[in-house]
Amino acid sequence: MSFEKVVIFNCGKEEYAVPVEQVVSIEKLGHITPIPHLPGYLLGFARVRGELIPVIDFNRILYNQSSEGDLSRIIVLNTDIVNYGLVVNEAKEIINLTENEIKQVGLVNYSKTRYFTAVANLEERMIACVDPKILVDSLEGIREIIEYLHKLLEDESNQPNL
Repeated sequence: MSFEKVVIFNCGKEEYAVPVEQVVSIEKLGHITPIPHLPGYLLGFARVRGELIPVIDFNRILYNQSSEGDLSRIIVLNTDIVNYGLVVNEAKEIINLTENEIKQVGLVNYSKTRYFTAVANLEERMIACVDPKILVDSLEGIREIIEYLHKLLEDESNQPNL
């Protein structure tokens, strides 16, 4: 039987999952440099383990509320578009989901929630599975932000070391 290993996290009162193989790390909420005039979902940029990444607040995307609290974490995700930090209320656990527990969802056809690829139906829990690449790709303005990030990184690498 095949299974998928996922990281479970909370936003609002719900549980969500992302595939473990796309999780670079889970970090405490550290310093995030805000940039004016960014879309509401983007908190700014943070340096995580030496890499500059955009930081996205999942609660703002879902519920238009902030995720910031004592248990808040940044889940650093790796996609072929960009590595980015997803701020969530709490990163809880890593579990294996079996094929039988994962149901594909019709919400995939709804353009605003294409990033929900499946629902894990466990005995006491329903967990929406999120595709990190589709999520970041679906955000309005993200392409310009990624271009800006690449320009920042180029400028940084062109600086002479003092």
